[in-house]
Amino acid sequence: QVQLVESGGGSVQAGGPLRLSCAVSGYTYTRYCIGWVRQSPGKEREGVVLINSRGSTRYTDSVKGRFTISKDNAKNILYLQMNSLKPEDTAMYYCAADPIFCSWSDFRDWGQGTQVTVSS
Repeated sequence: QVQLVESGGGSVQAGGPLRLSCAVSGYTYTRYCIGWVRQSPGKEREGVVLINSRGSTRYTDSVKGRFTISKDNAKNILYLQMNSLKPEDTAMYYCAADPIFCSWSDFRDWGQGTQVTVSS
């Protein structure tokens, strides 16, 4: 059974950093596409970043240069380093993955989410 468990969310001042983690179990995730998706109240779900099995990444424009995705293959953990956070980054952040497709709208497996709140 696939499990994605996020952690690391919290409250931070604008301009500060935060690192999210996603512990993956249930499959060899290195062969899958995995990434982060966020959703704010009243807004549509938004893809943040994803990384495929070859290590290629795709970032949404609003986080380029501020967020970095990485994987620890030995520990089966996905990270999202978020720097220079802005109030508009406030959202529930979900870790998601898929064994075949590599797009934010096609992710099959989802975590429960971790809340990120950025105050001005």
